[in-house]
Amino acid sequence: MSNSFQMVFGPGYILAVEDSLVQAKKLEFFFQNHQINFKIFNNAEDAYEYALENPPELIISDIVMPGWDGYTFCSKIKSAPGLPYIPVILLTSLQDPHDIIKGLQAGADNFITKPYDENYLFSRIQYMLINRAIRSAGSPEMLIELVFRGQKYQINSDKKQILDLLLSVYEAAIQRNDELTAMKAQLEIANENLVSANNDLEAFTRMVSHDLRSPLNGIIGFTDLLTIDPHYEMNEETKKILRFIHDSAWSMSNLINDLLAFARSGTAALEKEMVDLSEIARETMEKVLARNPSRNVEVIITPNIKAKADDKMIRVVFDNLLGNAFKYSEKVENASIRFGKKDFYGHTLYFIEDNGAGFDMTKADKMFQPFQRFHKTSDFKGTGVGLSTVKKIVEKHGGQVWAESEPGKGATFFFTLEE
Repeated sequence: MSNSFQMVFGPGYILAVEDSLVQAKKLEFFFQNHQINFKIFNNAEDAYEYALENPPELIISDIVMPGWDGYTFCSKIKSAPGLPYIPVILLTSLQDPHDIIKGLQAGADNFITKPYDENYLFSRIQYMLINRAIRSAGSPEMLIELVFRGQKYQINSDKKQILDLLLSVYEAAIQRNDELTAMKAQLEIANENLVSANNDLEAFTRMVSHDLRSPLNGIIGFTDLLTIDPHYEMNEETKKILRFIHDSAWSMSNLINDLLAFARSGTAALEKEMVDLSEIARETMEKVLARNPSRNVEVIITPNIKAKADDKMIRVVFDNLLGNAFKYSEKVENASIRFGKKDFYGHTLYFIEDNGAGFDMTKADKMFQPFQRFHKTSDFKGTGVGLSTVKKIVEKHGGQVWAESEPGKGATFFFTLEE
């Protein structure tokens, strides 16, 4: 953080209103990374009451929210005693031209379009705070009447405020136009291939399910028979080769199962019902521990956690996340796995935590892509498909999934479900 920003910002704080869990988390990381004091609310009413008692240096607000929208909130701020000169930045998609008029009427100082670049947001905050002193020094307000699409609007703002707002809208429009031009070309190509790709995926799934699994099952079965049946006499070298064939076939079988789950997670229809996530977690861990009776793991499951979800699909999520927690904690002396939930800005977060190997957070953006692995196969076996399937299923439920970790200090996977 630069010294110039410290002088402008001083000991105050920025107030943010954002009802989206992911966007609230993004703002939280932004403020923390720039060492900015902040307070985040998930609704405008509570934010307004807090601002009356604790005036902020600047306000950042989403527009589309339950209860008061961003325009109403901005209007309230601009008409409240002691608050009119606090800059207000509205976060918007700017899909409707009326957004500009509504923003001017509400007295907003700046628009920033979603998704936004953090460096751009930081520069806008700096600019707004530097110019706050100029605004409060007081150019007189003026009443402007304009007609837009046959409707009259009255705007009560100073010249600089109007200019700042219109320039931010113009800048955003240019950027969005460039993005749309590039996306249009990509979309045309994608649309041509979409139907064909879906048909190919269905055919591939049917082929894999039968034509590949059948011979693999034969290989696994016969190698088991040759290894276990005492009638077949073999030296140690032959047994070693058979075990290698057997393990390789199992690995391929697991990969096929993971690929099938990944493919089906995108095409299967959801059948939501109220399910007991705690019971699903308990049943999943029972199966995992039964397959590995020699492991001693502390398992802590918060009871009576319930949510509306597709029972079969959510079991795939728990199988992957709890299976990973079990796998990546196998080299820890006192392994521990925990499932629970917590509140985050009015939303419910479900989490699965372990004290295992962990990973480097700089690679976290690639974690949920297919075939991405952060550890050597010789250290931890896996296909690199499980987390991709988790992401697909959670997003299909209207939620998000992410992870927090440090190497050697375990990992925590968070996910949400549509409430």
